[in-house]
Order: sequence, then C-alpha cells, then structure tokens
Amino acid sequence: MLVLRLLNVVAPAYFLCISLVTFVLQIFVFIPSMFRDPSTTPLFSPALLHGALFLFLSANALGNYVLVIQSSPEDLGKDLNLGEGAEVADWLDGNRSPGSALPSTHFCRLCARITQRHDHHCFFTGNCIGSRNMRNFIMFCLYTSLACLDSLVAGMAYISATLSMSFADPLAFLTLLPRSISQFFSGALLSSEMFVILMLYLWLGIGLACAGFCCHQMLLILRGQTRYQLRKGMVVRARPWRENLQEVFGKKWLLGLLIPVQNVESSYRRQKEK
Repeated sequence: MLVLRLLNVVAPAYFLCISLVTFVLQIFVFIPSMFRDPSTTPLFSPALLHGALFLFLSANALGNYVLVIQSSPEDLGKDLNLGEGAEVADWLDGNRSPGSALPSTHFCRLCARITQRHDHHCFFTGNCIGSRNMRNFIMFCLYTSLACLDSLVAGMAYISATLSMSFADPLAFLTLLPRSISQFFSGALLSSEMFVILMLYLWLGIGLACAGFCCHQMLLILRGQTRYQLRKGMVVRARPWRENLQEVFGKKWLLGLLIPVQNVESSYRRQKEK
C-alpha cells in the first residue's frame, strides 16, 4: 500500500515533467527549425500550421487532465445508509452492497471513498475514474496520444535535418537508438541530440499506450461495462450501444470532442435530485 501511495504522488509529477519537456522542445526547438525553409509562404508555413495543431492538442490534453481531477467521483459514503454498526471498512472487498446502495459502487483504498460506476484508479491523475469524469479521461488519453505522435513526427523531422539522415527505410527508426548510443559515447553526437532521440522513443511508447488504452476503454463503454466489472467478472445489463455512449459522452458529444468541457452529471446525482 505504501508503494501505491508513493506511485500516486510520483506519477502525476512524472506526467507534468514530460508535458513540460515536450512543450519546450516543440516551441523552442522543433517549430523554429521549420522556419528555416524559405520555399514556404509565411502565412501557410509548416511551422505555423504545426504550431497551431500542437497547441490545439496540448490544450485539450491538459484541459481534460485538469477536468478529470476537478470532476473526481463524489464520496457516496456520506449519503448512503450503511446500516447500524456498518463501517466504510465493510466496503474494502468492493463486493458488499448495503440495501440502499446503488449498484456498481466500489470503495477505493487509495482515495478512501465510495464511488459510483468505479472503473479504475488512475495514478497519473491521482484519483479514481468513475461516471463523473469518464468522458474527460477518455479525451485526455486521446489527445495525449495525438500530442505524443505529433511530437514524434516533429522530432523525426528535426533529427533528419540535423543529422542529415533519412527515415525512408522502415528499419532506420529501429536502428536509430543503438546507433545513436554508440555515436554518443564516441563523441560524434551531442547530448542535446541524444536527448531528443530518447524522447522520440518515449513519445512513441506513451502515444501507443494511450491509444491502446483509449480503444479498450471505448470497447468497454460500448458494452456498458467498466474495467472493475470486467476484472471482477460481474454481469451487466444488456443495453443498446447508443445508450451506453450517450451515458458517458452525453448528447453534446461533439462539443466535448473539440474543447475541454466538464462532464455531464452522474446518474446518481440525477436520481438524488429527484
């Protein structure tokens, strides 16, 4: 448990450091290097178009990251009647459900609260993912993946121009790291160039991981199932996939796809207001 709590603090700091490094490299290294091409007009230069695209992706990724934290699942333990002599510790196994409790509730050991439609605990945001912040979490994964892949392409263009090498050969990227390490220790490669090359592989790993996680999460949403229910082998009520999507993304899904907006209210809150 101590290791998990430490990871819950280190992972968000790691994500913010990677985001800061990516922003600095893009704004002060990659984009200025694109202005060196005199064949393009200033209005439609690749630097301006790429800069606008990167800022759009970064704003959506960081905006949804903040909304995931702000829209953390509410503690249902304050409103539920757990019964006489019952304690929150009775929820530790995640299976006990008092008579007045809603289904799909779970007690998170790290957050120390009961959440509705608990999916999983995200260490990179430091809180649980549930019905209130699921849409923002998926948008965060999507735009983080796109921002990493965008940085990967820009970084490869920068390395190609700096080291006068071509990535036309599919094996060029796979052999880039071992060849760069040998050149770095022999003194033929600068430390700044070696750092950019290492970031290329980091962006590739983060981008693919976020894309795969986002696709798997979308498949669960289409089935109306959470990751916690899948892990516990719980049977969910079959519903049309359109209703499952609308429950997470709401009717104004296009607005949430383009700009970071707060998620719709949870079904538990709507039931409580009634």
